[in-house]
Amino acid sequence: MSKKLKLLSLFSGCGGMDLGFEGGFRVPKKAINTNISRNIIAKTHPDGWVSLKENRFETVFANDILIDAKNTWTNHFRARGRDTSVYHLESIVDLVKKHKSGSKVFPDNIDVVTGGFPCQDFSVAGKRQGFNSSKGHHGGKRTFEDASTETRGQLYMWMKEVIEITKPKVFVAENVKGLVNLENVKDIIQYDFSQANGSDYLVLDPQVLLAANYGVSQSRERVFFIGIRKSALSKIALEELQKSSISDDYNPYPKKTHYYQNGADENLKKFFSLGDLFKDLPEPDFTDDPSHKVYSKAKFMGKHCQGQTEIRLDNIGPTIRAEHHGNIEFRRLSKNNGGKSIELKLELSERRLTPRECGLIQSFPDDFEFVIPSTEGRKKYIVSPSKAYKVIGNAVPPLLAYHLAHRLDSLWDKYFDKRE
Repeated sequence: MSKKLKLLSLFSGCGGMDLGFEGGFRVPKKAINTNISRNIIAKTHPDGWVSLKENRFETVFANDILIDAKNTWTNHFRARGRDTSVYHLESIVDLVKKHKSGSKVFPDNIDVVTGGFPCQDFSVAGKRQGFNSSKGHHGGKRTFEDASTETRGQLYMWMKEVIEITKPKVFVAENVKGLVNLENVKDIIQYDFSQANGSDYLVLDPQVLLAANYGVSQSRERVFFIGIRKSALSKIALEELQKSSISDDYNPYPKKTHYYQNGADENLKKFFSLGDLFKDLPEPDFTDDPSHKVYSKAKFMGKHCQGQTEIRLDNIGPTIRAEHHGNIEFRRLSKNNGGKSIELKLELSERRLTPRECGLIQSFPDDFEFVIPSTEGRKKYIVSPSKAYKVIGNAVPPLLAYHLAHRLDSLWDKYFDKRE
């Protein structure tokens, strides 16, 4: 077996990016287009799902400031037989400061750094303060008088510091699509990343990837920055990656596997619909799965409020959001509230999406636990349903991350062969 490549994960959340980079998880077979994504299926299961092959990446460091994210991550990766002590419940700012004070914080010989740096300040769903956000790096409501590199809108600069410390061959940074529409924010971030280690990183033009184009049943769009260390690249790879138009043989961004609305061709499969995704999922009353059985009971608040819409089983799902103050979309609305779902003919009642359904829309495997009951003391949950919605919405879709990681894995030896 090939040597594992060490992955250092920042802003890790519950592990969507990490799981995608490592691979080896279950997805519905219809979510995979074998005409384009060849030889990625390790096993086909009789229930219509498949297990993806493992990539060479192995997470050796992870961090986040949210205890529910850590608990969800450690619960899943422990089941995968992993050492969960690699997860650090600390701010990236504090971790870098510890390193600078002389403490051993980050592992040696890191190959890849990934990070979905905080996106609230660049999202169209938020106040769009961008670099000028005064929110603190520890989360919560604490604000500072002025924006700085320690406030939430500039935490990508601390990711850059980790890159300078660990000197990975590749880094991948992710954020909301709205970032590219904020003046010259995209160009500033691309430039800042390129200055790491004395301008030793070639930061490719960032691309906005639509999750539905990669077998994910969701309208989620995210911008990805990929940086590659120039001093580690082979001479040929460096020349190819510096061209204005990178050839398919060297382009690290994954090819689309599915089409949504426009762009259909004979090689792409039609988008993976929610009807196909949910077809074998029982109603919450008929399951023992805590992530499906317990869900938001928030009432319909009128179509003028966010999230008061009904999903369409013949389409993809909405972008799953992290803020779920009674605004998670409905699986079904009653006819009185404008519901049109074909499920109403089965006399199924109005209800919102469950955490399990949100996790599936995000492309998490069906065995990933989000609502985690407690077995000790009076505490009912280790991770409650309301917190589960939040960590799911904060995550990178694992299947989207898998396609990106698999592409990087396939190019690794070509990129980092000898430099002569």
